[in-house]
Amino acid sequence: MTEYSAQSISVLKGLEGVRKRPAMYIGSTDVRGLHHLVWEVVDNAVDEHLAGHAKRIVVRILDDGGVEVSDDGRGIPIDLHPTEKLPAVELALTTLHAGGKFDRQSYAVSGGLHGVGVSVVNALSTRTEVEVLRGGHRHTIAFSQGAKIEDLAKAGKAKGSGTLVRFWADPDIFETTDLEHDRIAERLRETALLNPGLEIMLADDRDGRSQTFRFQHGLTDFVSDLLRGKEPLVAPIEVSDEREYEGQPVAIDLAFTWSDGFHDDRLRSYVNIVRTADGGTHEEGFRRALTTTLNKFGRDSGALLKKDPNLTGDDVREGLVAVVSIKLPDPQFEGQTKGRLGSTIARGYVEQVVAEELAAWLAKHKAKGKQIIKRAAVAAKARQAAKAARELTRRKGLLDTQSAGLPGKLADCTSRDPSETELYIVEGDSAGGSSKSARDRHTQAILPLRGKVLNVEKAQLNRVLENAEIQALVKAIGTGVGDAYDHDRLRYDKIVLMADADVDGGHITTLLLTFFYRLTPKLIEKGHLYLAQPPLYQLRKGTKVAYAMSDKERDTLLRTAFKRNSNVEIQRFKGLGEMDADQLWATTMDPGRRTLLRVNIDDAARADELFVLLMGNQTDPRRDWIVTNAQFVENVDV
Repeated sequence: MTEYSAQSISVLKGLEGVRKRPAMYIGSTDVRGLHHLVWEVVDNAVDEHLAGHAKRIVVRILDDGGVEVSDDGRGIPIDLHPTEKLPAVELALTTLHAGGKFDRQSYAVSGGLHGVGVSVVNALSTRTEVEVLRGGHRHTIAFSQGAKIEDLAKAGKAKGSGTLVRFWADPDIFETTDLEHDRIAERLRETALLNPGLEIMLADDRDGRSQTFRFQHGLTDFVSDLLRGKEPLVAPIEVSDEREYEGQPVAIDLAFTWSDGFHDDRLRSYVNIVRTADGGTHEEGFRRALTTTLNKFGRDSGALLKKDPNLTGDDVREGLVAVVSIKLPDPQFEGQTKGRLGSTIARGYVEQVVAEELAAWLAKHKAKGKQIIKRAAVAAKARQAAKAARELTRRKGLLDTQSAGLPGKLADCTSRDPSETELYIVEGDSAGGSSKSARDRHTQAILPLRGKVLNVEKAQLNRVLENAEIQALVKAIGTGVGDAYDHDRLRYDKIVLMADADVDGGHITTLLLTFFYRLTPKLIEKGHLYLAQPPLYQLRKGTKVAYAMSDKERDTLLRTAFKRNSNVEIQRFKGLGEMDADQLWATTMDPGRRTLLRVNIDDAARADELFVLLMGNQTDPRRDWIVTNAQFVENVDV
């Protein structure tokens, strides 16, 4: 047996630990982790704006896959650190927990509070280049995989000040290094909305696209953006406060309203301009203040009668559209990716400020306040109706035999081990027929849906649960929806959306993504939702057969696999129903040969937002989107 001694303990020096366990620092090594590198560098530039020094940020996606982020702030210091005896810029790029974010004299508030952001980017990149404009000169330094490869040097005279960071993500670390323009644009647009007056430019050298984001009205613009063309119940209520709270300098900017256009809440929260996707104590304080203050106003104004029960938090938040942005020194997050705020000071501060400001607003706008109470009361009745519908569904299920609660159109699999089973959701009876013939009956179940499912974006939960196609879907999956969701009741390991590779199929897929995103988000979060990838073309010459997912792939196959032969027979599949069982199995359902795309929350959220944009009531944003993106269309169904 090998002796366990001091020699057995591995010591990872410098940034080796980051390369060994990257997910500890950026959350994952998939496409989200890749983009997290961009956010870390951008957050540093925004910190310079928050400190009152930067007015413009430029993000450039380079032709070769690199990213360049520059700002006109003060420039990272280049002088020697008094104790480490290294240039400060080198220290910041090569040492964890080294940065100006721990010194409140340098940054009163900061998004990159852990001081690991830019050093982690350096560690996970094949090459990182830094240029600093400072003291009348341009200074350069370069690194590779966390180690310095070019010393700090003067590279000529320069006017002004600022920092440029250029990096290339390491393909040995990340599953992909292909950056998504739209994902970056969305994040930069959010950042500009949260920083009125800050100009952020995005340039993409790969295709020539460029966008500039700059907003004057800040959070009210942001709320209008989140409304997605829906009419607000009242003009956005704005709150802005800055004070000492429990001995700490804190500040809040907040804008919120309600809309009848949807039945969930659209709440975005930020701490020091960093998105807190998982919420936290600042959201808790905001929600508590809303519920308490509106109930008090409802009683005092008579909008709520003595016989009426108090409004719950769910009632008050239905249709809510809000952006909460707070700033505080040394916020405590859960994890380096800053998904959830844990600072207790934020809860009390936000609750106190929102309660004070909302009460004052309601005192001045009693009629509008009563509209808000009425809106919440309607939500309360709908919630009770939905609860009754769920209870009825549950009772029916308990009275039935093991499979009787399942929809009649479901062709279930024989296995009762959820870890190996799959549910394919297909459109129409024809696709259902071919997929039933193609499937592995032991592990693959088929649920055909008729037509386009109900748009859950526009319907209250009780109406959703009354819809026959939705009922079939909910029963087949087994988990329930909304607050009745129980992940332990999931009947299949994979839920696969399999729609035609055309415009209608894309629309149906988007409607289904909206359903899962709104009503069963945990199913997506835990990685159980997938998109099948049926081919668009079959190419055949003699016994040689190949499949193509797009026109581009078809043309590539003609040039390569079929060597530009003019006698290739090309079949375009207009729908899944046109494939015979063998074709469908070989291309789309065989676990050994198929391609499945796993859906994550970001994918579903973007699909939902795009659906609202393209199918909503507001025409100007839809026209702008079509004009901007028309040049990138590759395949149009006519």
